[in-house]
Amino acid sequence: MESGDVASTPPVAELVGITKYYGPTRALNNVNLEVRAGEVLGLVGDNGSGKSTLLKIITGFHRPSAGSMRFLGLPMKLRSPAEARRLGIECVYQDLALIDELSLWRNFFLGRELSSGVGPIRRLRRRTMKHICAEELDKLGLVHVRSTEHAALSLSGGEKQSLAITRAIHFGVRLLLLDEPTAALSVRETRNVLKVIDEARQRGLGVIYIDHNIDHVTPVADRVLLLEHGEVAETFQRGQLSADELRDLIARTTRQPGLAAREAR
Repeated sequence: MESGDVASTPPVAELVGITKYYGPTRALNNVNLEVRAGEVLGLVGDNGSGKSTLLKIITGFHRPSAGSMRFLGLPMKLRSPAEARRLGIECVYQDLALIDELSLWRNFFLGRELSSGVGPIRRLRRRTMKHICAEELDKLGLVHVRSTEHAALSLSGGEKQSLAITRAIHFGVRLLLLDEPTAALSVRETRNVLKVIDEARQRGLGVIYIDHNIDHVTPVADRVLLLEHGEVAETFQRGQLSADELRDLIARTTRQPGLAAREAR
C-alpha cells in the first residue's frame, strides 16, 4: 500500500489522551496514537518510557486511568486480552510466539480450531487444519519441516516469529502488535521476520512494532513514535532521522526529559 493511500484511510486504532497510573506512579500521560491500515508504526524509547504499559492497554491486559480508544472507528473499552483478540487485535511476544510442546498445526489453530458437527458433539477437522498449516509453512519456505505433527521446538526462533505473524495474517487480524520480534535472532532470521512484517503491511494490517534495535525499526516503519517518560516526545516520518540519529536522541532524552520535543521545534 502506497504512503498516500495509507494517509487517506481511517485509523485502524486511535488512542486519545491515554493516561495510566499504578497507584501514585504515572506510567503514561496523555498519549495520543493512531495507526492506519497498511502502516507499520515503530514504537521506540528507553526502558521505563511506557512502551510495555501502552502495549498492555491496547491488548486489554490493563485499562487506562483516563483517555479513550477507538478500533475501526468504534469506541473500544477492552476488558481482557481475549476480547481484544476477538475484535482482531493480536500481539506476538518475543518469547511466546508458539508453544514448544504442541505440534505446529495445533499451534497454528490454537484457540481457533476448526470443527464440524451440530450442538455440543463436534469433531476437530484435523486433516483440514494440517493442510492449511502445511501450506503456510510452504509459503514461508520452511521446507525442512516434513510434518505439521512436529513440535514447535523444531523451529528456530525466527521461524517461530514468522509463523506466528503469518498465523495472525491468516485469521484476519486487523491490528498486529509485535513486541521485540527480532530479539536474539540471527541476521538471516531477522531479515525473514522483517519480510513477513512487510507482508502484513501489504495485506492491509495496521502494525505497531516495538523494538530496542533501532536498526531493525527504521527500515520497516512508516512512522516512528518516540516515547519519553510516559509521554509522546515526537513522531518521525520514515527517513526523517537516520538510525544513528534516532538512537542518539533516545539516549539523550533519557538524560534530558523534553529534549526531543525541543529539538523537533
